[in-house]
Amino acid sequence: MGSKWRKVKLAIGFNLCIHVPRTMDRSSSSSAIESPFSAAAFSDGVSPSSGRRPTTPTPSSSGLRLSKSGSKSKSFLPKETCAICLKSMKPGQGHAIFTAECTHTFHFHCITSNVKHGNQICPICRANWKEVPFQSPSSNVSRNVPRLNRVSLPRDDAWTTTYLRRFPSTQVSVGRQSSLLSHIPEPTIFNDDEALDQQTSTPQDGNGSDLMTNTMEIRTYPEVSAVSKSAFHHNFAVLINLKAPSHSGRNQSGAPSVENSRAPIDLVTVLDVSGSMAGTKLALLKRAMSFVIQNLSSSDRLSVVAFSSSARRVFPLQRMTDAGRQQALQAVNSLVPNGGTNIAEGLKKGAKVFVDRRWKNPVGGMILLSDGQDTYTGNSRPRLGANYRSLVPDTFQRNNDTGLHIPVHAFGFGIDHDATSMHSISEMSGGTFSFIEAEDVIQDAFAQCIGGLLSVVAQELQVEVACVNPRLQLSSVKAGSYQTSLMDNARMASIQVGDLYAEEERNFLVTLNVPAETYGGDMSLLLVRGSYREPITKEMVNLEPTQVKIQRPDVARELDVSVEVDRQRNRLYAAEAMAEARVKAERSDLAGAVSVLENCLKALSETVSSRAGDRLCVALLAELKEMQERMANRRVYEESGRAYVLSGLSSHSWQRATARGDSTDSTSLVQAYQTPSMVDMVSRSQTMVFGAPLSAGRTLRPAKSYNGRQRGK
Repeated sequence: MGSKWRKVKLAIGFNLCIHVPRTMDRSSSSSAIESPFSAAAFSDGVSPSSGRRPTTPTPSSSGLRLSKSGSKSKSFLPKETCAICLKSMKPGQGHAIFTAECTHTFHFHCITSNVKHGNQICPICRANWKEVPFQSPSSNVSRNVPRLNRVSLPRDDAWTTTYLRRFPSTQVSVGRQSSLLSHIPEPTIFNDDEALDQQTSTPQDGNGSDLMTNTMEIRTYPEVSAVSKSAFHHNFAVLINLKAPSHSGRNQSGAPSVENSRAPIDLVTVLDVSGSMAGTKLALLKRAMSFVIQNLSSSDRLSVVAFSSSARRVFPLQRMTDAGRQQALQAVNSLVPNGGTNIAEGLKKGAKVFVDRRWKNPVGGMILLSDGQDTYTGNSRPRLGANYRSLVPDTFQRNNDTGLHIPVHAFGFGIDHDATSMHSISEMSGGTFSFIEAEDVIQDAFAQCIGGLLSVVAQELQVEVACVNPRLQLSSVKAGSYQTSLMDNARMASIQVGDLYAEEERNFLVTLNVPAETYGGDMSLLLVRGSYREPITKEMVNLEPTQVKIQRPDVARELDVSVEVDRQRNRLYAAEAMAEARVKAERSDLAGAVSVLENCLKALSETVSSRAGDRLCVALLAELKEMQERMANRRVYEESGRAYVLSGLSSHSWQRATARGDSTDSTSLVQAYQTPSMVDMVSRSQTMVFGAPLSAGRTLRPAKSYNGRQRGK
């Protein structure tokens, strides 16, 4: 053991004479404690970015001083030995080998583990590296289980083994941490947005003829098709299914002709650049933002807001032309981590971009990403019933009639973010909350989000349901997070749906009491109608009214319950169980939470759709089991369970896809609510590495999506 320890000391330089003064300034002491490989601990009094090294030792800013022997770069280890793990580095042993610019070699996985915390000097000779190895991280979760939406990269993938990321030192003195963003110039009023693309084009097919926009579909499904005329049916269920049209134009191959058919977007990204984002997190965020920028068209506009202790607009609302993309990439790449986390200021600044703009694209959206707790509001710890309304500007709150109606799609990055506040922000604005548990899937999560935002085909969608028979009244309208209202003595209801993506579906369950009838025959129950605004033409489109009827025979034979109705009942029941379990978990009753989920599992497994092998039901069962595992103990729930449950609730309440981990085999799990546009964009993300096509030999599992209804049944 003593011999091995001596080798370790030789490898990391503890044989050097190091003088520690009696007094240390505060910043230097913290730097020295952070890591024995930190630049401060081995500094010769020169900033790591200065590029020069004195031959005579001088007192360093860190309070540490090296003897003259420390300036030598002699290694006391055999050349074939890794100085970090002390194991052999012979080629052909199944490990990648990294050779630094100072010519010293290490196992690639050893040196990336050492470098990812910001250490940019050679452990052997103390040389300041300009090129640093950067590895896509594996899951940061505490439990060793595979996660949903993960991309399995082989060991020899270009990204994981050979990519070197050149970047400047991000070390910042304590005195400057809170002032970096304030040095970025910005006007008082954000009315410097670039004018919209005035070029308009009409979608055409391959023969040059105009294409007509598809209309939205309304389908209704009564619980059963017949009820005996003498029977009273309590809480009779009727399912209302809406399916948005596809893109206006498709080319001859059937793929959407996006540039000519979709509505352009004004997108504002509000990004956390606090100190906790340093290293791998910020590098992955920049990579994901690069993907977003490259997939916006010249008609789309993007603005970037960065926040830490304060917030700053680092890039104005500009069109993503070639020049605009280049400038946006430069702005994103210039981001430096520092300071605390002030989410409210970030959202306020993002709202100002929308409020002050001179022009408006048809679609607007915001992406909010944070990896930590907001340190500038009263809600320092997540708790049930906390009021997070102060975080969201009034113009973003969806119940505000004079608001902008801009959804905030929130992304909790890693296991240390405040999932409760992020979920509340998205809920209040009409957006979704995604949990990025494995940090290396951030690009796929962003891809899924913009895949939807870049395919909006309906806005201001409103659905009205009216009772036809004068003896009928509505018992309930189950619409999740969508705003509903009952009118005319519960004989009429309205549902405010808002935006829909191309081919996206919404399902609403209406219940009513069906009374006994004197006469048989057909009985009209409901009339369903609606309207929406077409985002490109701005014209209002009225949907064809649909009437719901059932038969009232003298004696009704036993009929099977509609699978469509049963499927949505299961979804609603599962969502209610998730919400109830979350309340118990927040009150430290994890056993009770697990019991609620277990009861739901048993009930769902006995339903008609479950016995028929319905794909959504299978996915719900898998999700409930995953939630049980994440409530195994308090630590697991705090780290990932809360965020996983809230992301699931967000997905089911809005019936829109969110990103979250799952231990179920991704080859069989169905991605609920994903649209074809989302699937296409995620596939594009997974098959591109830094703008280049996927390398030969790397294979991906095909993406799957569930469209809410199994066709052909």
